[in-house]
Formats: sequence, structure tokens, C-alpha cells
Amino acid sequence: MQSPTGSVVALSSAASTMFSIGMIALGYWGLHEPAAWRIGDRVVVGIALVGFACLGSVPWLATSPAKPNDESRFLMARRAFLCGATAVWVSIALSLVL
Repeated sequence: MQSPTGSVVALSSAASTMFSIGMIALGYWGLHEPAAWRIGDRVVVGIALVGFACLGSVPWLATSPAKPNDESRFLMARRAFLCGATAVWVSIALSLVL
């Protein structure tokens, strides 16, 4: 089954939006404060970096060449978006709790 027209653009723009939301949240949280980092801070940043890596790979996965009627790369891009968005939101939630 073919992806709907515009789905690559929509997925790529959604990934870039989530990426920027995560960067804004981490900047507001105090990523650049001079205090020493605790274990919780490192966990939050580690989860966020994994999420950023997933979100950054979405446009590459969605636009990489594939055989006709082969949706495997686009499905991988969708999964990468889901994992990245989840990781960013988990890191934001943990930054509020920790």
C-alpha cells in the first residue's frame, strides 16, 4: 500500500518540530547551568540525546531511495519518529520530576 501524498513532508516536519520542542525544553530546564550534574541530570540528557538521534534520522529514512512499492524505509521512519518523540517527552517529564 502506498503512503498518502505529502506524508514524507509531514513526517519530516513533525520530526523537526519535536526536535525543536525538545531543544527548547532542555534549554529552559537548565542544561547550561554551571552546577555539577547529578545522576538524574545525566539520565535526562541521555534519554533526550537518544530521542534527538531518532528524530534526526527520520528525514533521512523517509527520503532515502527504495524500490517501487517498498514501504519498509518509510515504516522505519515512522518508528524512529515514535521512538524519538516518546524519548523527548519522557526526558521532559523526568526533568520536571528529578
